[in-house]
Amino acid sequence: MLNHSLIVRTAPQEVPAACANCGGRTAGICAALDTAGLEEISHETRRTAVRPHDMLYHEGDSAQSVVMLMRGVAKLTRQLPNGRQQVVGFRFAGDILGFTTRRSFASDAEMLTEGQVCRISRLDFEGMLARFPATQRRLIDLCSQELAEAQEQLVTVGRRQAEQRVAAFLIALAEAARRRGQSYDVLDMPMTRAEIGDLLGLALETVSRAFTQLKKRGFVKELGRGRVELPDIPALAAMAEGDIE
Repeated sequence: MLNHSLIVRTAPQEVPAACANCGGRTAGICAALDTAGLEEISHETRRTAVRPHDMLYHEGDSAQSVVMLMRGVAKLTRQLPNGRQQVVGFRFAGDILGFTTRRSFASDAEMLTEGQVCRISRLDFEGMLARFPATQRRLIDLCSQELAEAQEQLVTVGRRQAEQRVAAFLIALAEAARRRGQSYDVLDMPMTRAEIGDLLGLALETVSRAFTQLKKRGFVKELGRGRVELPDIPALAAMAEGDIE
């Protein structure tokens, strides 16, 4: 007769297929989960393929779910009183979108590229945090990182000149790619220059002139199809900080 008390239940040795190519495993909250945790959470989530311009949620919608960006790039926008939209940020694979203490979403979230998202109800997300304490610590790290980026954005818009703002933006993109284990000296930039200008508080023409100057000075090389190369990231970072005129 089988003695059930001697049975040892081992954690799955392979990452669930649904999680295999998810940016959240390296840069997001799921980096704190082992294979058993990933397997458990994968049954509480819904994965959806998305295309450019797909809306993940709208400003003012009830915040009943949390979206984890598995692949792709999204932009966040706010509706201003005069009716125009303001770009307030870009989000990348592994980022969490829509987690808020408010009852409704504070912004629109729109895909800029093809990708995949993982949706989980707010209740299940909070349950995950309770069951897996490591995800709480990871969430604190991610929130602290986002706060630091928001503070840096305030400095960029408030104190830096146009070329410095664009340089700081490129450095931020490179850092986001580095955190995800991706190449960070060659960047994919699906956002338009108008969207970049909106985020940085610059007119489209000013952004274009700034890119032209950065290219002339050897800080940036445009490779076509929205890809740029950063030949000397330390020098670009120094330029963004005003250490290089």
